[in-house]
Amino acid sequence: MALVVSFVGTDPIPQSGAGSSYRIWQYKVDGTGSEIPSGLRMALALPANVQVVDPSLYAGVSTLSGSFLWDDPASGLHFVGRTATSPGSLTISFVAPARTSTGEMALFKSASGAGWTAAPFATVSGGTAGPAQTMVMPAPGAPAYTGQPVYDFAGTLPYASELLGVYQPLVGWLGAQSSMSAAAANPDSAYARLVPDSFRGDAARSLGHEALAALAERFAAQAAGGLSPVGLVNLFREYFFEFDTFLGVPAGHIWVSPGGSVEVVETSTRRTLVEKTAEVSEEVTRKTEESLTEQDDVADAIKEENASDTKLGVSATGGVNAKIYHADASLSFSTQNTAKRGSEATHKQTRTQTAKASSEIKRNFKTTFKTVTESTDTSSRRYFLQNNTNDLVNYEMRRKMRKVGVQLQHVGTRLCWQVYLGDPGVDLGLGDMVHVVEAPDLTAVPRPEKLPDLEDKLIPFHFDIPFLHNDGPDDEGELTYTPNPTVPCRGINTTTVGVDDTVQFCFTKPLPPPPADYELTGIASIERHGARVEFAPFDSADLLPNPDTTTTPHELKLRLTYANWQGKPSLPFDAMLTYKPTAAAVAKRKQANDDAEAAYRRQVERLQHEAYGKAVRERLRLVSQMRSRPSEDLRSEERRWVFRNLIRKLQNSGHFPAPPSAGVPASLPYVEAEQIQRFFDVDEMLYFVAPDFWRPGPLDPPPVTRDSVGRYPVPPAEESAPAPGTVALPLAGQTVAGWYSRADEYKAAGGQIPPASEYRVDYLITEQTDPAPLGSSLGWLIQIDADPRRNEFLNAAWVKAVMPVRPGQEAAALAWLKGVEGEAGLDVPYTLQDGDPGSFGGKKVGEVLAMVAQELKESNSDHHKTAASEKVFESGFDPLEGGFRPAELYQVFDQWVEVLPTDQVAAVAVRYDPKTGQQL
Repeated sequence: MALVVSFVGTDPIPQSGAGSSYRIWQYKVDGTGSEIPSGLRMALALPANVQVVDPSLYAGVSTLSGSFLWDDPASGLHFVGRTATSPGSLTISFVAPARTSTGEMALFKSASGAGWTAAPFATVSGGTAGPAQTMVMPAPGAPAYTGQPVYDFAGTLPYASELLGVYQPLVGWLGAQSSMSAAAANPDSAYARLVPDSFRGDAARSLGHEALAALAERFAAQAAGGLSPVGLVNLFREYFFEFDTFLGVPAGHIWVSPGGSVEVVETSTRRTLVEKTAEVSEEVTRKTEESLTEQDDVADAIKEENASDTKLGVSATGGVNAKIYHADASLSFSTQNTAKRGSEATHKQTRTQTAKASSEIKRNFKTTFKTVTESTDTSSRRYFLQNNTNDLVNYEMRRKMRKVGVQLQHVGTRLCWQVYLGDPGVDLGLGDMVHVVEAPDLTAVPRPEKLPDLEDKLIPFHFDIPFLHNDGPDDEGELTYTPNPTVPCRGINTTTVGVDDTVQFCFTKPLPPPPADYELTGIASIERHGARVEFAPFDSADLLPNPDTTTTPHELKLRLTYANWQGKPSLPFDAMLTYKPTAAAVAKRKQANDDAEAAYRRQVERLQHEAYGKAVRERLRLVSQMRSRPSEDLRSEERRWVFRNLIRKLQNSGHFPAPPSAGVPASLPYVEAEQIQRFFDVDEMLYFVAPDFWRPGPLDPPPVTRDSVGRYPVPPAEESAPAPGTVALPLAGQTVAGWYSRADEYKAAGGQIPPASEYRVDYLITEQTDPAPLGSSLGWLIQIDADPRRNEFLNAAWVKAVMPVRPGQEAAALAWLKGVEGEAGLDVPYTLQDGDPGSFGGKKVGEVLAMVAQELKESNSDHHKTAASEKVFESGFDPLEGGFRPAELYQVFDQWVEVLPTDQVAAVAVRYDPKTGQQL
């Protein structure tokens, strides 16, 4: 009788912290008492890639008692076995991953003291015995668990959804509006002679018109999608389902000794706090806090990304903003073909989008663990871990992960009218921030006291004129003397007979030195004190210069013309000397005042410069952190602008009443407006903007110089003098329209000596400003309270407006469009494309277009089909085999799963194999 090995099954490991990734595998070996005597060692040989755990790590598990594990390096096999305790039967138990597989397994035996030998065996009683058999065995590799399979969640209702779509122009019809623009842009072409009447009549329908034929040849195949006035929008809905949760990779490890305990504080932060403190003498403290808005859910993240994606058109479909992607023009008019191509474009975009959003969300979560010995109330979550066993326990702090399912469903197709409009947003008003800058505080800078101008000084000078008698008897000076006619400097009295009395009449008096910084200029007056005396004028010719400043000391000259000393020895005089400041003293005083004023101005200019810099920095910070207006309001304004300019275009082409002119009474175009509203869903109008690099203009713009300015140049540091009665501010103006810019000089690389200068118009930033908006380096016009889509709109080359046709009005709308866009190309034979229905064969473009309009009319009016688009909300998640299939109308066609982290962490006791280092 041959040995029989049978697979018994697997059991969970009855030990704390073992988990469900590993289980106890059991195989029973049956034979006769002679084949399996007591004391015989038997072992199963497993491949080396099967993760078998050493049973000695589970000393308390009775099922594994007596089991052993031996690795044979030579053969690369794991030998797991046990010694028979009773003859005829043996159960081999070991721990391995829970996942099952199939593979070859061999049986070996060894008597006491002997080597291992192969033991042929069968898997069933009476079966063929062999050295190896294919049996159920553990799957190779380490175990992994990422939750239950998606099929277990059938019927789960979506917790969120997002509406989106793909627009494709239909090639074949040459619209008058776009074709006339192409003709105007190419004045030297053969189709430049096109006029509105060229698009009507038999020649236009068959493209027999020479200019139309040239236009069709120039823009052939897909390129003609820009000339077509019609297209199809395929709408899709993205559903988000909440599946199960599981524990992810460890966020930290904590070892707890036997009988020990530890308190773990988990700090989850989602806010960045930047605190800046500036202390001055007044002890002013400023604190700045920046809050970060983060998404916890992939649905919210995708909605936010769609709202800011500048490449999407936006349509308010059924009161919900649907994001519309633009696909290539379609040569096929089949709704089935366009839905399939649209589903492929949608799959690529949404799959990439959710992967990106999931990655961003994963980076949002950051958890910090701190082991503390004292209780503190500073965290949001606290864990108390206690080890009541006799072993050292390793706790893994594992993050809880969410599994989110995503499905895409086709929910409808709409016929659309497309038209191009130039200069988007040219008359849209922009936000202008009011910011009044306070004048700098100059109270700390005292204005210098002006030194007064030096004034002339009058200094009294006393001197005496002595009685100096020469001849005659009048020794007492009692006579009156007059000048000697022959000698003016001698006084004479002839009253004494025979002898004339003579006295000295000319005197020179030394003057005191002048005061510092002054010089003597003259004599203001002389006080005689009642003396009977007269003297010649000081400026008499014989006295000049008088006073004499050429001598040291200066001298005063006096010549008497009449004198009577009245018997006194001298006559007292008091002169008032006039001194004026020297030129050097005047210049010195003026220079002192100028220096003091200049020092004051320098301090004022420094404060004004600081105020200027602070004002610029503050304005930049305020502008960069300006809250954006709601995106719904911005899109509504843009949609209204597009429709307003579409009406103007219809007015210019004669398809809408012209605005009232002078002398003509105004009439309300309500009939035409109602007609447009009847055929087209104006509220669902969407638009696509062309990038700014397509904007018409010179290929070689003028070079940037040092005098170049940007859209909003920074105000000059030096301002012009304020108007009378006003106060100068550090910055001109009190409103800010955008980011400041200025021209900066750079030295060009290239080895030129000296390096050549090149200039760029740069935008200004500071360490406190938020990142500059898209387009700042390109010189875009920036609306400071708008989102990137609005700035893209303001700087776009043109706008493609797409107007969906109301369901049920497809045929009527086509008839109206023929009057607006003409009929060029509608009688051209339709080229059958792969996947087109056979009914399109042998038809003309106009006929196929009419068939598509009728098909859409029936489809969009069938409530059974529209109800199919809402089926997911009723029946819930329906697993899609294969994950993706080209979209069928109103069917789910795409499915995938995203794994997202949460802010929850669980403590799990784990064990590791000390030999392999792998978790058990």
